[in-house]
This record gives sequence, structure tokens and C-alpha cells, in this order.
Amino acid sequence: MLSNLVTWTERVFSPLGWIGLFILAFIESSFFPIPPDLLLAVLVFAEPSKWWFFALVCAIGSVTGGMFGYLIGYTGKEAVLKRFVSEEKIRKVHDLFNRYESWAIFIAGFTPIPYKVFTIAGGVFYIKFWNFVLMSFISRGLRFFIVAGFVMYFGQRFMDYLDRFDLWTLVVVVLLLIIWWFYRKYKKKKSLVH
Repeated sequence: MLSNLVTWTERVFSPLGWIGLFILAFIESSFFPIPPDLLLAVLVFAEPSKWWFFALVCAIGSVTGGMFGYLIGYTGKEAVLKRFVSEEKIRKVHDLFNRYESWAIFIAGFTPIPYKVFTIAGGVFYIKFWNFVLMSFISRGLRFFIVAGFVMYFGQRFMDYLDRFDLWTLVVVVLLLIIWWFYRKYKKKKSLVH
């Protein structure tokens, strides 16, 4: 079923070029299950000189869709979120927002964690809107510019490994979190010494 959905997505959005990319990135950030990375890669592979343009379109579409998801969460409250995920996951997402607020948006925007759940949850849990937009743009922009840049630079070699890109993003985020955790421990230890 998922493979049929991917095929349908390519067939519908690919002929529309950058407009299709924008629409796909927009709807994926609020309710659609197929991420725009594949279409972004296909468009960049076809026209490598426009890699930065396609990445920018994808990022703007995704952030705009994320803002729409935020609005859905803000107006629909937890009832909307319950349509997408279980109450247990809602509690986990709420806990992440309480602990990390905007950084939770960054992690969801950069990794394969479902970004749409966090955009809606951002509205439900009243995350500061402009912090939400900034972290969304940084994380989605970073993700899409890396994908587009790699396709432009490595071509087919990267296309063959595109399905593993999500794993790479998780590894990077886990490493960053470990570094951040050690930094906080070091800073706390240093403040206790003084």
C-alpha cells in the first residue's frame, strides 16, 4: 500500500515540477504521509543547476505547511492530535515540548520523526509561534539543502542511498544530543567548583 502511495505521489506531483514540490512539502507537514525528499531528489537529479532553488521551494512549502499544522493544533486542541496518534504518544510529545520546546521541533524537522505530529502538537501546546517557525525553517531547510546538495554533487551514487538518509539524520541528531548532554554536565560541574 505504501509503495502504491509513493508511486501515486510521484505520478501526481512530479509533472508539476517545483509547484508540485511545494504542494507536496506543504501537505506532508500537516497531514500527508509521504515526505517530499524523494520528489526533491528526482527534480534535482533532472536539473542539478537548480538544486538550491528546489531545496528552497521545498523548505518554504514545508514550513508553510507546518504553520498550517500549527493552526490546526491551535484551533482543534488535543482532539485533533488524538486523530493522528495515541494518547501515550501525545504525552511523550508533550513531555518533549516541556523539556526542549523549540528543539523538539528542530529534531522532528531534521529527522524521520513525523514532523506533522510536532507541527500540530506545537499549536496544541502553545509553543511560541515565531520560535516554532524559526526552528522549522532551520531544520527543514538544513535537511532539504543537504538532500539537494548531495544529489547535485554525487548524482546517482546518492540517489541509490537516499532511503538511508533518514538513518544518517538520526545518527547526527543523537551525536549532537550526546555532545550537548556532556556539555551541560561539564558546565554544571564547573559551576559547582566555583
